[in-house]
Parts: sequence; C-alpha cells; structure tokens
Amino acid sequence: MSNSLLFLQLALERAKECIPTPSAFCVGCVITVPHSTSDVPIVLETGFSRELPGNTHAEANALTKTRSLTSQKLSELLGEESPPEIEELLKNADVYTTMEPCSVRLSGLAPCADALIEANVRRCIIGVGEPADFVKCEGATKLQAAGIEVVWVSGLEEECLEVARRGHPPVVAA
Repeated sequence: MSNSLLFLQLALERAKECIPTPSAFCVGCVITVPHSTSDVPIVLETGFSRELPGNTHAEANALTKTRSLTSQKLSELLGEESPPEIEELLKNADVYTTMEPCSVRLSGLAPCADALIEANVRRCIIGVGEPADFVKCEGATKLQAAGIEVVWVSGLEEECLEVARRGHPPVVAA
C-alpha cells in the first residue's frame, strides 16, 4: 500500500472518531514529515472535526496539536537530539485529509485552507472534494494558488464521503 493510501486510511480512522452532526462533515487529518533514515514518513499529529473545543475542523486541530508538541516529544518522534522548530518542520509537511480543506466557514472561523497556507505546508493529499452540501469549496484551488502541491488520491472517494456525511439526513435523488 502506498504512503498516500496508508495515511489517508489513518485519516479515515480519525474521521470515524468524530461525533456526527447534521450541519457539518466528519473529516480526519494526518500531518507527516519525511524521516531522515526511512522512506516511511513520521506522523507528527492527527486530528478530526470537532475534536477540540470551538466547532473546530480536522486540519486546524491537527495543526494546533502539532504546534503544541514539546521539544522533547519532537526529539522522540524524529529521533534527533536537537529537532527543528515546528514551523520549520511544517514547511516539509504533508497533510493528508479525507476531504478538501474548507475555503469558507459559515461559523466565521478561519478556513482550513488558510491555516495550511499560513503554516506553509509542502503538500496536501486529499481523499475527496468537498461536496456543495453547505458551501462552494475552493480549498484546493486556494492551496495551489499559494504554491502548495495538491494531490488527489483516487479509490477512497466513496468511503470518505460516507464517513463525512455520518449524521446527515439521507440524500433524496431528484
């Protein structure tokens, strides 16, 4: 299994931990950085929608948790006595998310695409585009315009949508 599928599967597991609500998606996110001696990246943190207080989204939660890692924890994760600062690590980070990062928040909170741009991550690997259930999402376009590589992974779209829409009323075909 490729790293992309492996980490998207982990993101899906995190999304399944999310408490469903009819007015928002259940999304999971994993942030990784390259390993200095292995082809398998190191997971810095994971997150899921509404994991932290305040109507939070998966990518924002994973970033918040990453930024709260202590030097000691980073040293353990990376196997380095003097690990780089978090913001330096984020410049080489890959963000795996089950759904396209939001570009608009109806709650007035900052969109996840903006948070990823501010963090200056290297790449965003996405399981499925955000459907227009609530807003028209342009997160991937926003990321690309900021110079972040966007990778769409095929094969998990249906599962990502099914998990994302847990707790939503059934969609009635027209």
